[in-house]
Amino acid sequence: MQDEDFSDSAGRPSKTKKKEAMHELQDLGAELVELSVGQLKRINLPENIYEAVRECQKITAHGARRRQLQYLGKLMRSADDEPIRAGLALIRGESSAETARLHRLERFRTRLLEDESFLSEISATWPGADLQHLRQLRRNALKEKEAGKPPKNFRAIFQVLQELDQQGATHDAE
Repeated sequence: MQDEDFSDSAGRPSKTKKKEAMHELQDLGAELVELSVGQLKRINLPENIYEAVRECQKITAHGARRRQLQYLGKLMRSADDEPIRAGLALIRGESSAETARLHRLERFRTRLLEDESFLSEISATWPGADLQHLRQLRRNALKEKEAGKPPKNFRAIFQVLQELDQQGATHDAE
């Protein structure tokens, strides 16, 4: 009976296995192309791969896009794909730590909207926080809610908290 692992006698992967791995990297590249610029910057991509992704995002012609995706797959063969996969998992929200962090920030925002004195806890958590700006965003968010307007400032509060949290994480890492 023939060997089912498709390896040759020297123990190297077969041509089929190599092609499967190449297609998998090309699919990973296609997933990167679907991300926004902000999301791409969150993933620590090598410069050549980042440029190839950005170039592919600009291409609309089907054949040219397919060739660019193949080129991206080729570039990805020479790069370590584990950090890229981890970054994509974070963006997709597959990381339970990232999900927990976002939920914590949502609770902070809710508590801030309920009680302005929560600013003192925000100040304790992030000493560099611009409390005046947060106070103004809170006031505007409450006015928006009262008037039935779109929650622009409600979202802005979350973004400010997210920036503060990311800056705090950067300082903790240093």
